[in-house]
Amino acid sequence: MRLTNLSDKLALSKGRPTGFDYMRIALSLCVIASHSGVTSYGLSADAAIFNSPFRGLVQMVLPMFFALSGFLVAGSLVRTSTLVQFLGLRAIRIYPALAVEVVLSALLLGPLLTTVPLSHYFGSREFALYLLNVTGHIHYLLPGVFHSNPYPDIVNAQLWTVPYELLCYLSLALLVLLGVKKRSWIAPVATIALMLFFFIGREIKYHGAPPLNNGLVPAAELIVSFLAGVSLYLYKGKVPWSTPLCVASGIASCIIIAWVPFGVYFAIPLAAYFTVSLGLYNPVKLSILRGADYSYGIYLYGFVVQQTLVLTCPWARDWFLNTLLSIPLAAAFAALSWHWVEKPALELRRYLQPRARTASIVTSAPESRTPSAALPAEQKA
Repeated sequence: MRLTNLSDKLALSKGRPTGFDYMRIALSLCVIASHSGVTSYGLSADAAIFNSPFRGLVQMVLPMFFALSGFLVAGSLVRTSTLVQFLGLRAIRIYPALAVEVVLSALLLGPLLTTVPLSHYFGSREFALYLLNVTGHIHYLLPGVFHSNPYPDIVNAQLWTVPYELLCYLSLALLVLLGVKKRSWIAPVATIALMLFFFIGREIKYHGAPPLNNGLVPAAELIVSFLAGVSLYLYKGKVPWSTPLCVASGIASCIIIAWVPFGVYFAIPLAAYFTVSLGLYNPVKLSILRGADYSYGIYLYGFVVQQTLVLTCPWARDWFLNTLLSIPLAAAFAALSWHWVEKPALELRRYLQPRARTASIVTSAPESRTPSAALPAEQKA
């Protein structure tokens, strides 16, 4: 078994392995697939999924999304000269596409699908609150929209990860203020400390009772996953890489999450390593993905597409048909989002660059996607 390290593997692709691009897309599509049950049949479907032998795979999706985001965003952090510049780059990556999705849902989709009079729709408190989603203050209801669906009234459940993605960026900003750029050890120490803190808090809250496996990843663990990805980037020159280690970490993560009580709290470092090591492969990139990142758009629009599909096409209330039809529809919206919103918004990067470096800005696709959600992200995630 030939061992190298993450940094060596990254250098083989000149710092841009295509594995990360494919992983962002794959994880976004996995989110859609994982929601096909609840949108087709309702909440009872989740119980079946998360009591099946595949629950470990399903529950790894969001931690992997956030770990991937952490690794890539840490690279962005290292390349930026100021904290303001770093946070500005995160803002223009997240907010424009989020704002457009929220506005389209509230001002176009909602009025077309609502079962209440438009005067009531636009004058309701729910409508006004839904617009606050553009700030990261998440609400799920629009009056009379999706009320008869198997999973009723929820317009875009996937937005729940957005506040945690923002918290990830703020957490990393705090580590920068504490000196993580010069003292890399701060990142893994913070990761382990938070992991233990959340686990102990869970033990105290529930008096040590094993958790019900309802499929929900503890939200705070998304932040831990993100910081685990950051830690791997900062120590990429010391962390070994090999195919057997990649495979072993993936299998171990699934087993621990699926079968060990509280396993999700302790599988995160393994899941993060599996995510990064898998992303460092460098297969040939499809031409359709060159210069583009559709993962964030798929993540943002996937749930809305699924809810609309099961409302307008009752015959598609089947998990397989739901997935099969929703993926290309969500991908189409993601492509429009990238070319009309996200890519133009990224042109604003030049205003965040120091004057001496403005002329050398690279205009290729950004590093990330969340769950993000962090999708979810950087994506979301």
